[in-house]
Amino acid sequence: MRLKHWILAGAASALVMTAAAPGGLAQAADTQAGAAPVITATTNTTFLDEIHGQQAMAWVRAQNLHTTSTLEKDPRYAGFYKDVLTGLQAPDRLAMPSLMGGAIWNFWQDAAHPHGIWREASQASYLKKAPDWAVRLDVDALAKQDGVNWVFKGANCLAPADEHCLVALSNGGEDAETLREFNSKTGQFVPGGFVFSRSKQTAAWVDANTILLARDWDGKGTTLTPSGYPFVVKTMVRGAAAGEEKELFRGEASDMAVMPLVLTDGDGHQLVMIQRSVNFFETRYAVVDGGKALRWLALPAKSEIQGLLKGRLIVSIEEDWHPVGQTTIPAGSLLSVDPGAVEQGVQVIFTPGLSQSIDQVGVTKNTVLVSLFDNVRGRAMRFTPTQAGKSWQATALALPDMTSVHIVDTDHASDTAFLSVEGYLEPSQLWLLEGKGQPHKVKSAPARFKTDKLVTEQFWATSTDGTRVPYFIVHRRDMKLNGANPTLLTAYGGFQVSYTPLYAPEIGQLWLDRGGVYVVANIRGGGEFGPAWHEAGRKSGRQKVYDDFASVGRDLINRKITSPRHLGIRGRSNGGLLSGVQMTQHPDLWNAVIIGVPLLDMEHFETMSAGASWAAEYGSMSVPAEADFLRSISPVQHLKADVSYPEPFIFTATSDDRVGPVHARRFAARLEALGKPFFYYEDIEGGHSGTVNAPEVAHERALEAIYLSHRLMDAD
Repeated sequence: MRLKHWILAGAASALVMTAAAPGGLAQAADTQAGAAPVITATTNTTFLDEIHGQQAMAWVRAQNLHTTSTLEKDPRYAGFYKDVLTGLQAPDRLAMPSLMGGAIWNFWQDAAHPHGIWREASQASYLKKAPDWAVRLDVDALAKQDGVNWVFKGANCLAPADEHCLVALSNGGEDAETLREFNSKTGQFVPGGFVFSRSKQTAAWVDANTILLARDWDGKGTTLTPSGYPFVVKTMVRGAAAGEEKELFRGEASDMAVMPLVLTDGDGHQLVMIQRSVNFFETRYAVVDGGKALRWLALPAKSEIQGLLKGRLIVSIEEDWHPVGQTTIPAGSLLSVDPGAVEQGVQVIFTPGLSQSIDQVGVTKNTVLVSLFDNVRGRAMRFTPTQAGKSWQATALALPDMTSVHIVDTDHASDTAFLSVEGYLEPSQLWLLEGKGQPHKVKSAPARFKTDKLVTEQFWATSTDGTRVPYFIVHRRDMKLNGANPTLLTAYGGFQVSYTPLYAPEIGQLWLDRGGVYVVANIRGGGEFGPAWHEAGRKSGRQKVYDDFASVGRDLINRKITSPRHLGIRGRSNGGLLSGVQMTQHPDLWNAVIIGVPLLDMEHFETMSAGASWAAEYGSMSVPAEADFLRSISPVQHLKADVSYPEPFIFTATSDDRVGPVHARRFAARLEALGKPFFYYEDIEGGHSGTVNAPEVAHERALEAIYLSHRLMDAD
């Protein structure tokens, strides 16, 4: 996984009613549940910065008890919890495939395996209704054996055989991982094999006995950037004694991160590379020639290598590029590049139109697959190089409309790929693409809620500066335009992450089935319309993101779909910042605000957890103009005693080592000091991606559903 994707992992799923590590505090609760424990306000809250400190954890447990003892008393809680848990553990949900070593691999969690099992089946068996799975790794058994709350974070295997693997294990869901060598053929950890202790780290196989590794080398953080990611890559040779590893590349301490990258294509070509992320969006790539020398590639700073095909790099660019002797290539384009002569060997594979944006890129043995958006509606295309190798033949893939289309996995040894299709009212489907044909549906998850009386529409709102902003709305066909419909609005609006149609059973069961309206806004800052849509909402332009979101809220009110009394919002991570800003900038526009694993103290975010890595997105306090803007929007500092705020539900996670829980704690403590009511829930285990097993997820989502019911659905 490339670094940017690793850092953003979980962001998209977090946009739905997702669990993360919540924590809550409230003094007055708008509930029917009776009295809750009394929380005593304190003015000195610096102890909350000590994440695992005894006093801080006592505060967290007190807030959690306040929230759970209030919300769990609602008679609907048990049913909500059961509904979500049943769906999460349903044996007939889709087992998503990973193509590896000529077989299908899948990671699976259920009631019997809350930590999960990593299993394998042949492709022929996988396509059957009931595949014949062979369990290769039982994470529950491993967690019990080691006495560690292991969370499986995937595996990195040596192509093409995929026999030598490094399994990534995280304690409680944090980003820091332990890497252990695993043999996929024997299903066993390799005795005396490679083991790399806990660190934020990335590894890449060069051959069966050589690994390139970036990590915290001395355990003191001297080879970590201010963002907390490594900037030194060393070569690890099997059998070498500790301390004998050779340094391959040392970036700058001011970088965001440095990592190794090894690419292999279906014809046996291999490129060993270094990826140096100067900041979140600007990257430098070098080819390792002869095992030692580095040859830096003349690619644009805002580019991303997507794979290798026929010995050529497949590259997406996020800025206009002017290769020597060629016409300008527009930002957002997908290219084929000769790694030996970058600027002389550029071929344009695809340039999106004004309404389009590339989402994902996958490479098979002979083709490049692209999933894209067209007015935020999912599409997919296949690109095949001509025999002359200087042009590309494009084929549109026939898939359902008004959905999201994602590339699940591709096979470098063949032209086989799996695609997923889903919509707000369409359960996830799995489509198989083989050779030169069109994809065909091979599996589909069953419906988890009734949709015959529901409809999905796409509307457009006009933002403060006149920009038209699209949003999806899911509601009952017979919805009355009386301003009284309970409505939940969500968005993300950052890091060029697109928020597109997603089938979420908990939204259907706990919200739509009970008459709720669900709205997803495709605001600026995301990637729905390409790099320019993102760039418009970056740094000091971010107020446009917040204006877009508020404009969608007003549009819902103007259409008489809802009213401030019945309108609630939800955001997570960067979306949690969005919710916090909306609460402080427009307290009268919403009656429910869910703030998940958030950034909220924007005056200090650069020194908190991995916050330094996001200065390229948010701006920096070291730049006067950017500092002024950050001060103007920072939610913690803008809470005021004389303002009446909607009572929020704040959740975070103790083990979140990406954003960290301190943002949420400071916001809650500030509300407490002002005597403002709120709910706070902090999941003591579970990293930035949220809670780590189905019961924890079901618990948090049920708490949210009760909170939303009280705020938006129950009688005035």
